[in-house]
Parts: sequence; C-alpha cells; structure tokens
Amino acid sequence: MQQATDFLEESEVLYALVANLSDEECQQPTAFKGWTINNVLRHLHLWNQAAALSISGRFAPFMELVNRAFDEGTALTDFEENYLDALSGVELIATWKSGFVELAEKFSEIDPKRRLEWSGPTMSARSSVTARHMETWAHGQEVFDQLGVIRVNHDRIRNIVMLGVNTFGWTYAVRDQEPPGPLPYLRLYAPSGDIWEYGDPTSPASIEGLAEEFCMVVTQTRNIADTSLELAGETAIDWMSKAQCFAGEASDPPAPGSRTINSGV
Repeated sequence: MQQATDFLEESEVLYALVANLSDEECQQPTAFKGWTINNVLRHLHLWNQAAALSISGRFAPFMELVNRAFDEGTALTDFEENYLDALSGVELIATWKSGFVELAEKFSEIDPKRRLEWSGPTMSARSSVTARHMETWAHGQEVFDQLGVIRVNHDRIRNIVMLGVNTFGWTYAVRDQEPPGPLPYLRLYAPSGDIWEYGDPTSPASIEGLAEEFCMVVTQTRNIADTSLELAGETAIDWMSKAQCFAGEASDPPAPGSRTINSGV
C-alpha cells in the first residue's frame, strides 16, 4: 500500500528535523494552541499507537479511556501526557520513531480495504494510514515553523490534497450547513511541477495555486489570506474560509498572520 510508504517517509522527514533536539528544546511552544514540541510528538505517537490497536482489534478499550477522560473534563494534551507517563524529549523522539516504523510495516501488510475501528465510523486501512500521514504532515508544520525551517514537500502530499477534496462536504456537515454550490474546480501545482486537477473545469468556482498551500488551508495550518491561492466564485471563497479535512468538532482556521515560519530562530 503506497500510503503506508508515504506515511513512513513523511514521519522520517519530521524525525530528521527533531532528531538532534535536546530535552529543553522540546519544551518550546509552537504557534498551534501553545502546544510544545513535546505535545506535538506525544499526540502523533499516541494516535499512531491507537491505529496499531485498531489493526490488532484492541481499539475499543483504549477509546473508553479517552471518552472517560473527556467526560471528566481532561484536556487532550493532559490525557496524552498522562497516558504516556510524561514521556518527553529525547526519549519521546526515539520512542515515537520506533512506533511509526512499526506502524508503517503493519499497514503495509494488511488489506487496504479492511475496515478498522476509530473514534467515529470505521474506516478502511487505506483511509486510516492516510489520516496518519495527514496528521503527521499537519502537526509537523508547527514544528517546522517554530524551528524556522522551510519544509521541502514531495508529491506524496497528494494524499492530503485528495483528503481535502473528499472532505469538501464534511466542512459543511460538521457545521450543520449546506455547501453554497458543488465542489469548485481545482488546478493545483505539485511539488514536482505536475498539475493536479479536480472537479469540473467549467465550474464558476475555482481554486488555483500550489498544492502544498491547499494542504495548509484544509489542515488549518495557514489562513487562506496567508497563501497565494487564487480563488474565484462564492463556493471557493466560502470553502477556503473554513475548510476542515480532519474529524472532530467544527474548528476555525488560524487568524491571518498567526501561523507563519519563525524568522527569529
């Protein structure tokens, strides 16, 4: 399954960025809700573990713990820190790496169509590993930004583009709204220079620009105002103002100018 390889490669890129950080450096906050680098890596590691539990058929007891914690008012980052016994810093980086390598191998060995349990409806194994890829890429962005490093993307982000396209309706459903029109026509430029197109070219609504910036908007790592994407038509403008390719409650994008690369590092 190509998506398993893509997830592994994306994880390795983020690992290379943080591999030499000290315990102290992992404590620095990012622009994402003040999460520290430790928070980011704990989040990725724990939910990678959750995906492994889903593959092994042991996800339900884990999710019971999550729901109980949320019912008690425990914050997500606090639950993750408690569950992982405050794993942090250098040890966390090493543990996260061994975990994502093992998870990628598990995904590479199973039927892509196999249904797996998750926090909401079941999903295919292909969708599950694509979600892990998206999470790694999206949460990795705040780490790249905080460390002042411009990420060089690869065409594997097409997985995230397709997730963004496929969740066009979800952006509205999670808000109890109806889209103002059909999916806009997308003309996106891949990191390799290829052109990726989605939707009807005759649509009155369109989005054109860099695929990586489209990924940033649908994962809410950038406000549309902080990209060079060209929008035309009411549906394109409305969608990009609140696009959300991830599950959970409705979430607003970051404010303009609030998520940028840290030039002071």
